[in-house]
Amino acid sequence: MNTLFDKIWDAHVITTVTDGPTQLYIDRLYCHEVTSPQAFDGMRSRGIKCFRPEKIYCMPDHNTPTHDQDKPIEDPISKAQVDALEKNANEFGLTHYGMLNKRNGIIHVVGPERGLTLPGMTIVCGDSHTSTHGAMGAIAFGIGTSEVEMVMASQCILQSRPKTMRITVNGQLGKGVTAKDMALYMMMKLTTAGATGYFIEYAGEAVRSLSMEGRLTLCNLSIEMGARGGMIAPDEITFEYIYDRENTPTGEAWEESLAYWKTLKSDDDATFDKEIEFNAADIEPMITYGTNPGMGMGITEHIPTTIGMSDTEKTTYLKSLEYMGFVPDECLLGKKVDYVFLGACTNGRIEDFRAFASLVKGHKKADNITAWLVPGSWMVDEQIREEGIDEILAEAGFEIRQPGCSACLAMNDDKVPAGKYAVSTSNRNFEGRQGPGSRTLLASPLVAAAAAITGTITDPRTLM
Repeated sequence: MNTLFDKIWDAHVITTVTDGPTQLYIDRLYCHEVTSPQAFDGMRSRGIKCFRPEKIYCMPDHNTPTHDQDKPIEDPISKAQVDALEKNANEFGLTHYGMLNKRNGIIHVVGPERGLTLPGMTIVCGDSHTSTHGAMGAIAFGIGTSEVEMVMASQCILQSRPKTMRITVNGQLGKGVTAKDMALYMMMKLTTAGATGYFIEYAGEAVRSLSMEGRLTLCNLSIEMGARGGMIAPDEITFEYIYDRENTPTGEAWEESLAYWKTLKSDDDATFDKEIEFNAADIEPMITYGTNPGMGMGITEHIPTTIGMSDTEKTTYLKSLEYMGFVPDECLLGKKVDYVFLGACTNGRIEDFRAFASLVKGHKKADNITAWLVPGSWMVDEQIREEGIDEILAEAGFEIRQPGCSACLAMNDDKVPAGKYAVSTSNRNFEGRQGPGSRTLLASPLVAAAAAITGTITDPRTLM
């Protein structure tokens, strides 16, 4: 009768307050430089140490430059935050992967690839896209700074139990359609508030067919539908991915863990608070046209008109289109763009670089395009070079930058100028998200690659 979420949640409950929150044990706390300083200050002011420091991992990612990381960070605010994280981690005896450390990168990329994120875990971080880790069959969600301090002090957190939702995607994805398109399609259908208050389990043939990287992308975007988090039951794809990674159990411990992980699935008669189904055949490569991730459409479609909208909805909608420089019923194919960004905790993994390279191979970067290709970690950077992807990209006129969050958000040097269009594989297209006045079109690595070599919004299927 239990869902996957129920099984993991119930196994981590310490106490439950009557008509109140649950005290939940946390297996892993990830800390980056932006949301942790106040938490460390709070611990310091109370004169207490971290309860279980071996469960906490720290690394900078938001503020790190993606070039010349061997030199001091120029921006004083970024430098202060990155330096503070290192100082705090050392003072409190926490594991810290600083810039140029081979284990550094975006925290939501490093966790899974280093075997720190495992099935059955509860995982938190002061970052909304912590939902990424749910792809491994874990309960993972973002928390606020005061909650970061709570976990540091007690390895527990007070949380209200969310409702459960299962989204099933039947059938197989078509040519050129990726996990990113699946997520953007869901957001288009459900809106950015459609899963508010729920924890999502993704299921169905299309989901089971995704690689681990694709699953991480899908769960990463759960938060953009308003969900508390997203998760996928672990299976042979998960176990094969985890096996023999740096922090994965070995020997007898592996066999014991594997036996437990195989029980982590929703029972056949499990009841969810809400069930939604989609057909994979209905999904084509997607692109956003507005200023929230739910304002997306199939790449061959036209921007929706205002027919059927209330006056209030119409005003908000037209304001968003005005910011983007678009009009209702416009087709975006052939629209000239200025920047292409491949990276972020959404699409900065090796599979994303393979996809991008597969499309640009034999072509040249368009002259009007500034391209930022940013690996999600130093491990991804190493894989790119081992597989010769760097040579394919260099031949096509692209260069690879150093790992970091980069142009996902305007907290580092990689900012899109005002009025310029960026086809971005990141997760948010809010006004100014990639730089003051920037205009973001969210898309998959394949759509980004197609734009990078044509200089315009292009259906990648026409180049495959």
